[in-house]
Amino acid sequence: MSAKSDQYARQAEEWTERAYADAASYLSHRADLVVTLGPLLERGDEVLDLACGDGGLGGLLLARGLRYRGVDSTPEMVTEGNRRLGARAVIAVGDLNDYVPPGPVAATTVFRAIYYARDRKSFFRHVAGFTEKKLVFDLNPRQYRLDDVLADLREAGLGRVVLRPFFVPQTVALPGRFVALAGALERSGPLARLALRFRFTYLVAASR
Repeated sequence: MSAKSDQYARQAEEWTERAYADAASYLSHRADLVVTLGPLLERGDEVLDLACGDGGLGGLLLARGLRYRGVDSTPEMVTEGNRRLGARAVIAVGDLNDYVPPGPVAATTVFRAIYYARDRKSFFRHVAGFTEKKLVFDLNPRQYRLDDVLADLREAGLGRVVLRPFFVPQTVALPGRFVALAGALERSGPLARLALRFRFTYLVAASR
């Protein structure tokens, strides 16, 4: 087991509650964008959440009428996810590079984990093979050149891309009115792009 895997195994219990200063606000905003960014998801659509951790996003997607399937490479995280969501969802052990769901899914998500792809082009092609509506993931534009990622998506047949800055912070809890302000700033155009030069991430929705 790698040091990183061992870290996740030891911290699996209540991972979501400890990883986010305000898990409810952060993950609710993420869930809203999973549904609305790019092609709209509809009630009954299935979301495959690769590198799902303890399934913290799952409850919020289920509450929006979606079906949820989570996959994580750390067995302890999968155990926590099954404890958290029970019979409402399917959560299994698997590697995001290799996992194939039993049938097509409407959307595939990969959050805080795109860097685990062994080869990004191959990963996008792999996901495109079983994803019907869209792939949604977060991207740090200071870590990866956006043009390179867009080119890889086009090669995988996922050339329709919608970008949305994501300004709700992970490690700071904001008062409710500031969460709303952060959401408004995400749509501020040049100001949002300026902020992304220094911190925060994009949410990317890629489709055919």
